[in-house]
Amino acid sequence: MRHELVLVLDFGGQYNQLIARRVREAGVYCEMLPYTTSIEKINELNPVGVILTGGPASVTDAGAPFCDKEILELGVPVLGICYGMQLISAMNGGTVKKAKQREYGRVEIKLGDSRLFENCEKDTICWMSHTYHVDNAPKGFEITAKSANCPAGAFENKKKDLYGVQFHPEVNHTPEGTKILRNFLYGICGAKGDWKMSTYVDDMIKKIRDKVGDKQVLCAMSGGVDSSVAAVMIHKAVGKQLTNIFVDHGLLRKNEGDQVEEVFNKQFDMKLIRVNAQRQFLDKLAGVTDPETKRKIIGEEFIRVFEAEAKKLGKVDFLVQGTIYPDVIESGAGDAAVIKSHHNVGGLPDLVDFKEIIEPLRDLFKDEVRKAGLELGIPDHIVWRQPFPGPGLAIRIIGDITDEKLDILKDADWIFREEIKAAGLGRAINQYFAVLTGMRSVGVMGDERTYDYTLALRGVTTTDFMTADWARIPYDVLETISNRIVNEVKSINRIVYDITSKPPATIEWE
Repeated sequence: MRHELVLVLDFGGQYNQLIARRVREAGVYCEMLPYTTSIEKINELNPVGVILTGGPASVTDAGAPFCDKEILELGVPVLGICYGMQLISAMNGGTVKKAKQREYGRVEIKLGDSRLFENCEKDTICWMSHTYHVDNAPKGFEITAKSANCPAGAFENKKKDLYGVQFHPEVNHTPEGTKILRNFLYGICGAKGDWKMSTYVDDMIKKIRDKVGDKQVLCAMSGGVDSSVAAVMIHKAVGKQLTNIFVDHGLLRKNEGDQVEEVFNKQFDMKLIRVNAQRQFLDKLAGVTDPETKRKIIGEEFIRVFEAEAKKLGKVDFLVQGTIYPDVIESGAGDAAVIKSHHNVGGLPDLVDFKEIIEPLRDLFKDEVRKAGLELGIPDHIVWRQPFPGPGLAIRIIGDITDEKLDILKDADWIFREEIKAAGLGRAINQYFAVLTGMRSVGVMGDERTYDYTLALRGVTTTDFMTADWARIPYDVLETISNRIVNEVKSINRIVYDITSKPPATIEWE
């Protein structure tokens, strides 16, 4: 089934993935492509609407990114957001100049009469993030919103179906943002809203079945949400043609390896081979302190283990990976900057003998992966499992990794998660974990001086994992966690809580 499509053209802004997620959240399928996408390709995709995203450049810069002007003449509605609005202005003869006072953060804005703002509060708050703005709107355009420092907070050309907003409707900080996007999608583009996770799951299972035929499939099973959903999706498609290799690299959370084996062997009757490779990984990581080096070592070692196991199985044509969309974005797909590399993105080393990779979740955001898991009948306690990076605890231990440090972190993290669950906060905090810092500090226990590790606790709330705020865990809960860890876990004498949001920080420490 072909879904109606809204095309999002990416100009490199920090919130761009949120736009795609909000469109899908509204029930409309969208794809994000680079701004350099040709008009021929766009015509082939036949979108019902186009969104031009924000970006770090100014249209006045030499070499500023411009899309094909014919995109504005397709005969379908176009919405420009931030840089996208300035681009529409520049390509239609308007002017853009540096603002006397840049706007960043929450700004009061007055919305005028526009189909884009139907049923919206006219005096409201929006999220601005710009140094430049439209100075003179192009001929045929009407200004439809303004703030104290931005004379053209939005504009439109009804005849050409071109719309622009200087603010960011995709972020939670713009209260009317969801309505504005829905007005564009349904009121202006005439979308029907046929994007449903049940349809995606059914379609993907059929595609996988058709692609695989009677061949053999190998799945990289980590036990996390992503690889679990991917594995069950493939299992529904090809059954016993799928072999899951669960590499226990020794960097999992406490008791996690046993839980993974029990759930997928007994509950789903899937072919699962558990490879206990802790010593192999730790030997490779000995003395390594750089986080990117850790990731690369672990990623390469994963592939080596899969290769060795695949040879034991005979011919295996396909390798399944649980890559999801934020992995692709953060690994520098397209023009995006590399924030951190992900072990399951970027292809396989030349020595690996697989015909092709299947990534059934590559286009899904984290919340969509969970919805897919529920559609597949995966139990809640697996679907709502805490996000866990492929390199595991290796990137939650700052500095080199040893058996002793792993034991310390596993025990401390277990207590943290146990107490959060006991406090009824498991769903309210979207991700929470402990980090064993490389710092030691002086303490006193039993009237004796100690010089032990500082443990950091991290908890965030987020809807998309692209941005996140630190979780306001009640003090009494933090107190209980701190007391238990210091008393029950050896070599820790100080607990700190990370109160940094993303951005500027990432969710993981490494």
